[in-house]
Amino acid sequence: MTQQIETPVRKTLGKVRPHQTQNESLVFEKSSPGKRAYKMPPLDVPAVDPAALLGAAHRTTLAELPELSEIEIIRHFTRLSTWNYAIDLGMYPLGSCTMKYNPRVNELVARIEGLAEAHPYRPDSRAQGILEVFDLLQRCLIEITGMDVITLQPAAGAHGEFTGILLVRAWHESQGNPRRKILIPDSAHGTNPATAAICGYQVENLKSNAEGGIDLEALTRQVDEETAALMLTNPSTIGVFESQIHKIAEILHAKGALLYMDGANMNALVGKARPGDFGVDVMHLNLHKTFSTPHGGGGPGSGPVACKAFLEPFLPTPVLVRNSAANDPQSLRAPSLRVLSGERAGDLEPHPPSVRTDLGFPSFPRVVEEKAAERTGDYESLGAPGPDSGTWDSKNPGQLTWDYNRPHSVGRVRAFYGNTGMFIRALAYILANGPDGLRQTTEDAVLNANYIRHGLEDLYELPYKTASMHEVVFSDKRQAALGVKTGDIAKRLIDYGFHPYTVSFPLIVHGALMIEPTESESLEELDLFIAAMRSIAKEVEDTPELVKTAPHSTRVSRLDEVQAARKPILRWKPTEAATIKSPQPLPAGAPENLPTA
Repeated sequence: MTQQIETPVRKTLGKVRPHQTQNESLVFEKSSPGKRAYKMPPLDVPAVDPAALLGAAHRTTLAELPELSEIEIIRHFTRLSTWNYAIDLGMYPLGSCTMKYNPRVNELVARIEGLAEAHPYRPDSRAQGILEVFDLLQRCLIEITGMDVITLQPAAGAHGEFTGILLVRAWHESQGNPRRKILIPDSAHGTNPATAAICGYQVENLKSNAEGGIDLEALTRQVDEETAALMLTNPSTIGVFESQIHKIAEILHAKGALLYMDGANMNALVGKARPGDFGVDVMHLNLHKTFSTPHGGGGPGSGPVACKAFLEPFLPTPVLVRNSAANDPQSLRAPSLRVLSGERAGDLEPHPPSVRTDLGFPSFPRVVEEKAAERTGDYESLGAPGPDSGTWDSKNPGQLTWDYNRPHSVGRVRAFYGNTGMFIRALAYILANGPDGLRQTTEDAVLNANYIRHGLEDLYELPYKTASMHEVVFSDKRQAALGVKTGDIAKRLIDYGFHPYTVSFPLIVHGALMIEPTESESLEELDLFIAAMRSIAKEVEDTPELVKTAPHSTRVSRLDEVQAARKPILRWKPTEAATIKSPQPLPAGAPENLPTA
């Protein structure tokens, strides 16, 4: 009689299934004396005595660096790269981070030779192509925000906050009183109070009301002649639009204070509402969030600051101007950008009149032609003189140039002119979508967040019942009653193939689960995410220890976060090698032939 072998059941968890994982040692642990990944050619110049040349700086012992062969190095870092999670692999539900897909066409445009290799020291007369990109992006962002002027210099969102509050302080100082304090809601990003403090202001907390918005009565009591500004995120970090925003602006302006808007959540407003139209005086944008330029890992970012005309004299230097009006602040004002005859920016063929809108941008084909002319030298075909024609100089009407003569400026806040590669990508995104596409993007982002809200609100506590915009914030209140917290749920989500959501923020929601799907995700991906979260909620009720000890399918199990925070080990030390390489006991039930390193 033939014995039947029972096949083990491999349970599929939504988009993933269990599998064995390969561990990876440190390169120091892989090191063997004498290995090399290179071979130097024979010395063909006179030898130099390094000790005589360097003196006391000459080291007498070799640096303790790992010694590996080329194939070991390649395999090590290639394996590590495959373990990364990225937007190209799956959904990033990180609330407040807007981890949207980065379109590949943006990367293609950013790699155009004439743009990618434009040197910041190139004379303005020979940099008109890249300067036109700067100018076009500025005009588009001014139109989108409803502001008057803008600087592209800041390199990130927090850097944009810093620049914006410097403008606020400079303006108040010009009025004879820099003022003493800045109001910041309790739902704000942590960078807001840090920015205010760095700029020399005292931070005064402003409590939220029962709906998660600004308490107008509290605001009225706290705003006085010593208030420089209110730093407000709109929509707020709980994903709620400040419906009383006009009244908030009126209360501030009545006391001579300014309204600063943190534009981190602009992905919920583009094409639908303009901050400049509801009373904002100055704001920053996150090109690396709203306008799809890649971010994470510390950069690169881009945080342009847009403001009203009365703050223009204080903008960081230099400012991009047309030399025909270099000393006229009005030359920086946004032109009237409107879509005409059904044409949508970025399209070579006109659209039917039915898609026309009030929000429009300059035509992209002309810019492409100008870049081509810059590369080929064929300026005459565009009706413009070439750089060597004798008429292309600093006095050429309409030529873009940098204005450094700004006595009231807060000064330079960034080397050169900002993160140029991000400008190119953001402009490509704006023009590829056009006004209708940007509006659709906003609507899809809000729709996706509300779809997740509807799919989970029966299992996870919703602390604020106010309508959600681009993100939704739940609480772990129901799960915490069973001993499971938001961090446990987030770690269990990894086992289902998703990056965790934002944990324990905003601080006004105890045990927060902050989820922002962005417009990038399909209905199928949203359904998988909802199914995973619903499955975890059931696990919390049936097998809470499974969730509390997650993740279970990763190469590294749950870490001791308290120990890591208090006593972090940030580098490998030779004295630790013996301890690291010592055999580790096998987990209970594990096959004895599996590696343990």
